[in-house]
Amino acid sequence: MFIGVPSRHRTQVRWATALLVALQSAAFVWLSTQPDLLARRAALLRWGAVSGALPSGSEAWLRALADGRLSGLFTAPFMHADWTHLLGNLLFLLIFGLSSERAMGAWRFLALFLLGGAFANLTAALLMDAPNRVIVGSSGAVSAVIGAYLALFPRARLGIVVPLGLFMEFVRAPASLLIGIWALLQVIFTFVGPAFGAVAWWAHSAGFVFGVVFALLSRPAIARRLRGR
Repeated sequence: MFIGVPSRHRTQVRWATALLVALQSAAFVWLSTQPDLLARRAALLRWGAVSGALPSGSEAWLRALADGRLSGLFTAPFMHADWTHLLGNLLFLLIFGLSSERAMGAWRFLALFLLGGAFANLTAALLMDAPNRVIVGSSGAVSAVIGAYLALFPRARLGIVVPLGLFMEFVRAPASLLIGIWALLQVIFTFVGPAFGAVAWWAHSAGFVFGVVFALLSRPAIARRLRGR
């Protein structure tokens, strides 16, 4: 379990991370209130992204953007099929999101989450080998946050609890090492994962790359923002 994420800046109200946590939790509660399994599946289909259902051709893409058919790419990160999926994503969002939001600012952080999630879902929908698979969950968006954190805090150290026999030892390890191991696992699982075809591993990898690029491109604006505090 990761704890103790460092930050170099003074404390500010970080409402964007809290808002994203609240929206995902509220969406899961709403989904749980659906009367039966069929209704829940219909809701996931309505608000999720679907592989193999993307438009073909530039004109079809423009029509899909205009009539809102691509909205599922942006709403899918707020929908989760079960509570373990939700809690896992919320945990990593809190660990890496709070420090990233403090550095980037709330609005830029929201753009990272929404655009990173949409890009991750789009990549998964294009590359998954099975058509008509519903892609939901914020794993891709959270992966973008993790990638951005690595780009913003490349020398940060994270506290982890390591089991050593009957004892638990608290150690600090470079964030780049831990995130690098996580990223490598995503690439491996994309091809030979235990749930290949059921979990959108492509979304994890694509989201991570998007987050790194987004943060690197945002560095000048972030530096100006921090100097203006």
